[in-house]
Amino acid sequence: MTRWGICVLAACVLAAGCDDDNATSPSAQPAVFSAILRPANEVPPVGNVESGGAGAMQVTLQLTRDAAGAVTGATADFYFQMNDFPGNITVIGAHIHPGAAGVNGPVVVNTGLTAALPFVPGSGTGEFRATGIQVAPALAQSIVDNPAAFYFNIHSPLNPGGFARGQLSRVQ
Repeated sequence: MTRWGICVLAACVLAAGCDDDNATSPSAQPAVFSAILRPANEVPPVGNVESGGAGAMQVTLQLTRDAAGAVTGATADFYFQMNDFPGNITVIGAHIHPGAAGVNGPVVVNTGLTAALPFVPGSGTGEFRATGIQVAPALAQSIVDNPAAFYFNIHSPLNPGGFARGQLSRVQ
């Protein structure tokens, strides 16, 4: 993917996270995070036929807070797009994991994609949404407090450990 294509993806992710629908109070604001997904960010980096694409993701945490501001409930709304991957690619997983750049971690928030329920973009380019995914309050608070300690990646049968990854960054 060209530098211009990645910039366009990033701008789309950022713009999508900048709505003002929940502007009633600071505690009612969702927390919005994004990441640019690249095969080179995987651990180890992807070097096979799935190494040529890129993507972007956004996750919006809908948060419930107590009077002190602590997160007491959360759901996640996911959106990701992918471009320039092989036309026969099948996404069998898309998750948030704990781990700094260069470190792998277990799945902590799952979008629901599986080998039995995959996302198949058909042309190697496509977009996916999942909404209302339950997130434990303590985990949501951890993501809000230190998003760079978490990453999102997408998985395929060829690369079951992931074929494109990006660290979370807060945009709202």
